[in-house]
Amino acid sequence: MSSITTPQHAGPGAGIDPRGPQFAAGLTSLVLIVVLLLAPSTAATVLLGVQALLFAVGAARGVQHTPYSWLFRTVVRPRLGPPDDLEDPAPPRFAQTVGLGFALVGLVAFIAGADLLGEIAVGFALVAALLNAVFRFCLGCEMYLLLKRIGG
Repeated sequence: MSSITTPQHAGPGAGIDPRGPQFAAGLTSLVLIVVLLLAPSTAATVLLGVQALLFAVGAARGVQHTPYSWLFRTVVRPRLGPPDDLEDPAPPRFAQTVGLGFALVGLVAFIAGADLLGEIAVGFALVAALLNAVFRFCLGCEMYLLLKRIGG
């Protein structure tokens, strides 16, 4: 979906296993589903705050530095073969920023008592996460590539 390099041409840290962000999107989807099931409640707000923090780490440091990525690298990836391709980490990082935006809107809305707005914001983040988890279609990554083409 985003810029791809083959493992033999990628330098150290040049690319990430695209299955990692897909795995993280699956975990994110589960968290967001629980948020929607619990909303409006303090538990939903706290859980959304935790997810926002995870998005913030991915946006600031890159998706490969999140706890979900650590879980993928240590538990899941050793049980898989090597990836066919490595992915440019910039588009997934941008996608984390988009997810952070929706999570923050939802968080502020829940705190302010605008529960419907919070649920809609979480719903948008959930749809994007599910697209990546199920179909390996990263909506935020595609937005990044489109913006990059438009901007030059």
